[in-house]
Amino acid sequence: MWTTAKQQMHGHQHPRTTGTASTRHQLIFRSKTHGDGRCAGLVTRASSTDAQSGGEKKKKQPPSQMLVYVPPHPLVKHWMGVMRSVDTPTPVFRSAAAELGRILLYEMLREWMPTLEAQVQTPTGSTADATFVDPTRPIVCVPVLRAGTVLLDQAQTLLPASITYHVGYVRNEENLEASCYLNKLPEKIDPNALCIVSDMMLATGGTMVQVIKDMVARGADPSNIRVLSALAAPPALQKLNDAFPGLVVYTGMIDAEVDDKGYIIPGVGDAGDRAFGTL
Repeated sequence: MWTTAKQQMHGHQHPRTTGTASTRHQLIFRSKTHGDGRCAGLVTRASSTDAQSGGEKKKKQPPSQMLVYVPPHPLVKHWMGVMRSVDTPTPVFRSAAAELGRILLYEMLREWMPTLEAQVQTPTGSTADATFVDPTRPIVCVPVLRAGTVLLDQAQTLLPASITYHVGYVRNEENLEASCYLNKLPEKIDPNALCIVSDMMLATGGTMVQVIKDMVARGADPSNIRVLSALAAPPALQKLNDAFPGLVVYTGMIDAEVDDKGYIIPGVGDAGDRAFGTL
C-alpha cells in the first residue's frame, strides 16, 4: 500500500482502487498546498498514521518518500487535453508536448535552480539588488529516446549552458522489460550537477529506474536528480519510490491504470509514434 497526493486545490481525500485485474493499487489523493498555491504529491510507503500526518515529522530526516508535483496550471490541463485527443495531428501533438515540457521545466526550476545575489547599477544611476542564476553549477539533461527529447525541446532556450546526454531504451512488448540500445552518458557525472531526466510516459517505471541507476553508478547524486514526464501511472511511481525514496517527479497528470500491454489508460497512446508521425 502506498499513498499519493494529486494536485487538487481542495484537501478532500478520495480513496479509489484502480489498476488491471493482475495489479491493483489503493490510491489516496491528498492535497499538500504550499504558500504560493502550488501543491505537492506524496508517494510513500508510510503507515496509515504517517499518511494522515502528511509526513511533516520526517522533513528533517533523510528523504523517505518521493515527491510528485502536478502543477495546477490551466495551460498544463490545456496541452494535456490536446495530447489526449485522437484527432490531434502529429505536428500539433509534438508542439503540445513541447509546450507542456516547457511549463513543467519552469515549475521544476522555480525553487531548485541555484542563484547568486548581487547588486547592479541601473541606467538611472541607482543601485538595485539583483538575483542571477549561478553559472558554476552544472546542469545535465538526459532525455530518454524517443519521446523524452520532445519534452526538453525548450531546454536549450531556458538552460543555454546545460549539457545533454541521450539514452535510448526499447521495451519488449511481451514481458514489458526495457533494454538499452543507446547510452551517451559520460563515464563520470559530477555529483554536484543538477540532473533532469525526461521521458514522456512513466507507465511501468522500468526504463526510468534503469536510467537513474546508471546515472548514480556514474557519480550522480540521487538528491540532485529530477524526473520530467507528461503522464505518470501508479506502477511506475511505486517502482521509483521503492528504488529512490527521495526522488522528485514533475508530471502533467497521473492516470489511474496501466493495461496489459503497458500503456497508460486513458493516456495518450504511443507518444513516440504520435510525436514523430510513425503510427
